[in-house]
Amino acid sequence: MAFVEQAHVNDIGTIFRVTIYDTTSTGGSTVADVSDTTMRTLYFGRPDGTIFSRSAVLATDGTDGKIEYTTIDGDLNTAGTWSIQAYVVSAAGSWNSTVGNFRVFENLS
Repeated sequence: MAFVEQAHVNDIGTIFRVTIYDTTSTGGSTVADVSDTTMRTLYFGRPDGTIFSRSAVLATDGTDGKIEYTTIDGDLNTAGTWSIQAYVVSAAGSWNSTVGNFRVFENLS
């Protein structure tokens, strides 16, 4: 999982989109179909170690494994290196994604 856009302190409307993968015992992976998930959450880890969660939605129909969340006021409140992890629940079970990192940059004003 990678976040390739730039995020800045106090940005509102930044979309965090995560692709969830199924992995096999042989080390392979395929995109997970998350269309039947009943709960989708993104966990955000701030540079100071605090963590908060936000409900995510399907980015499309879910067959591409993509879920997303759009930031609101107060989410990106600290500059530094952040972490993000997805969590989904379906009738078949619950899964966490790998943890990804992204940077939130300071502003001039």
